[in-house]
Amino acid sequence: MTGTQRREQLLDVSRTLFAEKGFEGTSVEEIAARAQVSKPVVYEHFGGKEGVYAVVVDREIRALTDALTGALEAGGHPQVLVERTALALLGYIETSTDGFRILVRDSPVAQATGTFSSLIGDVATQVEHLLGAQFTKRGLDPRTAPIYAQMLVGMVALTGQHWLDTRSPKKEEVAAHLVNLAWYGLSGLHRRPALRGEGMRGEGERGPGLRREETA
Repeated sequence: MTGTQRREQLLDVSRTLFAEKGFEGTSVEEIAARAQVSKPVVYEHFGGKEGVYAVVVDREIRALTDALTGALEAGGHPQVLVERTALALLGYIETSTDGFRILVRDSPVAQATGTFSSLIGDVATQVEHLLGAQFTKRGLDPRTAPIYAQMLVGMVALTGQHWLDTRSPKKEEVAAHLVNLAWYGLSGLHRRPALRGEGMRGEGERGPGLRREETA
């Protein structure tokens, strides 16, 4: 193999191992053994396990970022944007299962920090601007757009993590259900939502849900 071919082989082998065992569970010895090379070859190309992992994660982040950003930047009706974004994530999971497993294994979306969480935060920022414009247009407070963007993107990301293992139903059906909840939930937003439990008598009591005070 040429140096470039060997490097790509090591990355492919490492990507599979990181997906199977995670960063901590994978050793340079395993990478070398599966690639049928000696340990010094791995060190020569990447300087160690950390170097290989950094390149693998960077490639996956760029691939997923390109997919999600492309879905958002294509423009169109907000409902279509939600649909495209959901399909982009599910499509990435379908074609890059090992890559997505690496991203969520060591940096789950529910975590406040980490590579995958940072990516989801960046996507939420893009969605925030789209929602802000729609909120203004519909007479809703655009200052609430950031929190709604986090809710929306978080819902899609967590659904993707669930679908990673179940793979049922098909991605198109999952995306349709996501849009069903997200879009019709957004289209029915109220200007001043309030909890039923406001002013409750006992500290441990909870209201049964949201009070619909005013329709947008």
